[in-house]
Amino acid sequence: VQLQASGGGLAQAGGSLRLSCTDSRRTFSNNGVGWFRQAPGKEREFVAAISWRGGPTIYDDSVKGRFTISRDNAKNTVYLQLNSLEPEDTAVYYCAAARSAIATRDVRTYRYWGQGTQVTVSS
Repeated sequence: VQLQASGGGLAQAGGSLRLSCTDSRRTFSNNGVGWFRQAPGKEREFVAAISWRGGPTIYDDSVKGRFTISRDNAKNTVYLQLNSLEPEDTAVYYCAAARSAIATRDVRTYRYWGQGTQVTVSS
């Protein structure tokens, strides 16, 4: 598994972005995939996750109703749609592939990590 996150950028509060996480080796279709984020001076935190068949999905309460995670295994890609963005969403967003088919909130269950993509939300 070799992950590449993309799609970050600058957005205004209330705006939207779509992040993509692609596995260049085309092997993570059997893995759960999660998105995490890390703001300056803060620890990495869980955002959302999706199991290998596209469900179930889980979200942190801070993004529930605003962010949507999905996957297209035929394209070896997992997406994170970010809507109603808030300045507090500013962070580097990382995708990660879990050790198993089931995705969890626990960062320790993730084995492979992408390099991160910066999301900046202005007020």
